[in-house]
Order: sequence, then structure tokens, then C-alpha cells
Amino acid sequence: MGKYSEETKLAVVKDYCSGTAGLKVVARRHDVDVTSLRKWVAGYRSHGAAGVREKARATYSLKFKLSVLRRMRDEGLSYRQAAALFDIRNFNIIATWERNYDQGGLEALSPHASLRRKKMTKYQTTESPRSSKGDARRTRDELIKELDNLRMENAYPKKAQCLGSNDRAASAAQKAQIVIELRHQYPLAGLLKLAGLARSTFYYQKKALQVADKYADLKARIKTVFDRHKGRYGYRRITATIRQEGLAVNHKTIQRLMADLRLKSCVRIKKYRAYKGEVGKIAPNVLERQFDAESPNQKWVTDVTEFNVRGEKLYLSPVLDLYNGEIVAYQMARRPLFDMVGTMLKKAFGRLKQSDKPILHSDQGWQYQMAVYRRLLEKRSITQSMSRKGNCYDNAAMESFFGTLKAEFFYLNKFDNLDELEVGIKDYIRYYNHDRIKLKLQGMSPVKYRTQFGQA
Repeated sequence: MGKYSEETKLAVVKDYCSGTAGLKVVARRHDVDVTSLRKWVAGYRSHGAAGVREKARATYSLKFKLSVLRRMRDEGLSYRQAAALFDIRNFNIIATWERNYDQGGLEALSPHASLRRKKMTKYQTTESPRSSKGDARRTRDELIKELDNLRMENAYPKKAQCLGSNDRAASAAQKAQIVIELRHQYPLAGLLKLAGLARSTFYYQKKALQVADKYADLKARIKTVFDRHKGRYGYRRITATIRQEGLAVNHKTIQRLMADLRLKSCVRIKKYRAYKGEVGKIAPNVLERQFDAESPNQKWVTDVTEFNVRGEKLYLSPVLDLYNGEIVAYQMARRPLFDMVGTMLKKAFGRLKQSDKPILHSDQGWQYQMAVYRRLLEKRSITQSMSRKGNCYDNAAMESFFGTLKAEFFYLNKFDNLDELEVGIKDYIRYYNHDRIKLKLQGMSPVKYRTQFGQA
């Protein structure tokens, strides 16, 4: 039968793959051999158009032949399937490789083994059929055993690498773990010899590995809480959170387990220190560092802080309630104009009842000295309070919030533009109000504390 062009092969294969007819019908339709068509289809499905092209006469290496035989035996492939998988056009050659390997081992698969077999044929004719068959059977069993040993020797270092160890530095426990992983595939005696473990040592380590870590569940809880709050919680807050979930646990245990897990909360930045000046003349310091409040909307503090991203600045103006540390209202802007503070005040005033008349404390920023700002406070019967000049401690509660915001959010992330930063600040303030617990609030978040005790 003559050869077919590549175009003809592709046309026939695509006709069959369309699903309109079977192999025999398509073969008759295009006047091609069914066996050839089956081979083209297998090659096309495995390698595309390249699977039906003519290939130059290839010389296959010993490594390639061995990989074909191993894949075929491990997965139970037929000669046709293996040939299609490895792009071998004549599947019968795989049968020859298998027969030679079973009879002569690795040496029989070498490229020049056929010449040596021809030379040895005349010496094998004098042997009796019975003894020749017995020698072949014995050789085949030995070769299969040798192949299994080679596979075991190859699998052991791979498994050790997967478990994060190596043959030299692995401890007895690590070696036992590797043996346990491979035991269902290879004989235990061979694995123990390969690992250099005594049988008694193996069973001792196996029993030790089966003993469960009594802190496993607690470690999982610690990791969950730590990840949920993006590394912002230390051992004290994690202890409070786990206790709220109903588990009585000592804070020292949490601290030790966090050290074992290498979990460490965010590191705060250094405290800001400024020049201490005289009391301002716009408004007195009514708050006088009394940062505790008996009820919501009794004492408020405010300030403005800035964030720098790639040379561009974003300004944040919040109002914080000293009763529970909640951010009552806030406003962000690209320029530090008074409109930002005015909008923030209107949002904060919307949270007040008619009877609420809080103290609103700030520093001596220019926004808070403007007449329009003072008129807005007077109109709502709010008492204005201002820090002494250059004394950040007089507004320490607001400075503390800014420090927490930047330590737990801004310094831990990278931003490409101000839009990303603005979205992140909104998410953090929602998290700060609703999810982040405070130890001084009996381990509750500001909103939860207000809803539970504020109304009472």
C-alpha cells in the first residue's frame, strides 16, 4: 500500500473525529487502511497535527526505551496507546523492546544490542529448550526484582525532598515518616535497609508519630485568629478572643504556642515627641487628659493625619468617641482644606441625639481655630477643647488611633495609588469599629461594647 500525504491523513482523521461515522466507514470512504487510520487518530489526539506527519527514522536511547516500558507497565497501557503517547509510529517496536528487556535486561535495550544478539545466536542453538526456558524465566524474575529496587532507591530521596529533609540530615523520626509513606508500594525490609533504620527503631518512631499533639486544636485556633486579623493581634488579644469562644486558656500558653508557630504581632512605631508650649488662646483645655467617658457621645476627640503614596498625599479627619474608642465619623480628601473637616462634622452631628452635648477636643490646628468651625460647634451646643501648643499628649487618644492605623495597616501594605489607600482605610475603620477587640472593653469591639452597655 502506498504512502499517504499529510493533507490526506489530516482530512481522514478530522472526518473521523467529527463523530459522523466509525473507523471502518471512514476508512472505506477515503480508501485507507483501518489499522493506519487507528494509528493516525491516536497520534493526532496525543500530539495534534504533528502526530500524523512523517518522521525520519529515529534511534531511541536506552533511557527513552526504559521510560516507555515503565509507563506502559505502571499504567497498563497497550502497545498502541504507549506508541501514541510517546509519538512512536511503529507500535510493534515496543513489543520488541519488552521482549528483549524480559530476556536480557537493560543491556538488551541498548542501541547495539541487536548485533550482539545475532553473534550469540549460534552459541544458544546447542542448549536444550527446557534449560533455556528456565534460565530465561529466572533471569526475568531477577530483573523485575532489580527494577523494583531501582524504583525504590529513586522514590526514597524524592519523598525525603517532599518532606523537607535529606538523606544525610534526616533524623530517625523523619526517616520513619518516609518509610511509612512508601511502605504501601515497596517491601518494608528493603525500605529499612535503604533508610538505615533498625526495625525496632522504626516501630518506636511510628508509635511516637501516632501520638497526637494535645495542642493541635489550640494551635489551629491561634493561627485562624491571627490570620483573620492579618497579624495585628498579639497574644493578649488572641487569648481574649479564644476565651470569648468558650475555651478557658492561660495567656502564657498562648504566648508559648505563638512562639512555636513563629507568629508575632505588628511592631509599633516609635512615639512622637514634640515641643511643649503654652496653652492656646482660642479655647481652653477642657478635657485635661481625662480620656474616660461614662456614656456615648460625652467626650469626642479629633485630629487630621496624612498618608504619602508615591509623592501624593491623602488626608484623614476622624472623630473618636472616648467612651468606647469608636470612630464616629471620618472624611478623607486629597487636599487639607476646611471642607474636609466641615463634612466630617456634619456626619458626626448626625449621630447625636437632641440631648447630646459632647466635648470636642482637638489640637491647635488651623482648621480648629477658624471662626466657621467654632460657629458650627456653638450652633450644636458642643463645647470646644484644645490641646496646649506642641503637646501631643493632650490629644493622646487620637494620636493612639493614628498610630494603630498606620502600624496595623499602612506600614504593612504597599499601595500603587491613593484610590487603593482610600479603599483600604475604609475597610480598616470598619474592621476597627466592628471586629477589632479592645482589652479595656472587656475583650469586645467598640460597636459591640456600645450596643451591649451603652444603652444601659
